[in-house]
Amino acid sequence: MIGILAEWGAVTPTELGWLALIAFVAGMVRGFSGFALSAMVMATAVLILPPVALIPICWWLEMCASVLMMRGGWADADRRVALGLVLTSAIGVPFGLSLTMAVSPDTSRIIALGLLITLAALQLARIRMAFLATNPGLYGAGFTAGIATGIAGVGGMVVALYVLAREAPARQMRGSLVLFLFGGSVTSMATLLYFGVMDWTAVQRGLILAPAVALGVLLGQRLFIPRLEQYYKPFCLTLLLALAALSLIRTLA
Repeated sequence: MIGILAEWGAVTPTELGWLALIAFVAGMVRGFSGFALSAMVMATAVLILPPVALIPICWWLEMCASVLMMRGGWADADRRVALGLVLTSAIGVPFGLSLTMAVSPDTSRIIALGLLITLAALQLARIRMAFLATNPGLYGAGFTAGIATGIAGVGGMVVALYVLAREAPARQMRGSLVLFLFGGSVTSMATLLYFGVMDWTAVQRGLILAPAVALGVLLGQRLFIPRLEQYYKPFCLTLLLALAALSLIRTLA
């Protein structure tokens, strides 16, 4: 069975096993924090597949997670902010995809990991930028998130940095990210199809890995309890920073 699934996904059985494990862990973090699924996949699975191949896979994984988390996200989110981020992000995605497809896989991998490390470090350092709390900051963050999604599938990290600048409660931040990622997935599908990135192989890989993500999300949601909310962001950012740094070192070696 594993051999058949691996053949459908155009990977080896060993690679499929690692991808499924990565999807499960990333799903668990997503269920707990509301973001970081694509960022975790990009930070680790980039050693198996190039970023341009991972981006459409992340679309399926994000959509699976968003469907499972949508009910709570809608209730907790700042919907005005989430809508503004979704619309401006949709404009930025084509720019990011153009850049990803214009450079070599290694260069794209380095850009993706470097971007992830920078965003994680800024958030972990609790750097707040007052400009981001304004309307221009909202639209600029959304546009930048779209570019980050096109390059590395880590637009959620940019949005998380924006929400941090607004000093939103953990539950509202989580809800806004869930709503943004759901809306962003809907709008980005057209772009992925236009650029030819969402091919049949990507669809098969996404569907094969979706059950692992779903299981992880369900487990992660059970861990999101009031007494643990204060720890969720530092945990996720530290983990992402470590994984991205390790992947970058291996890429440059």
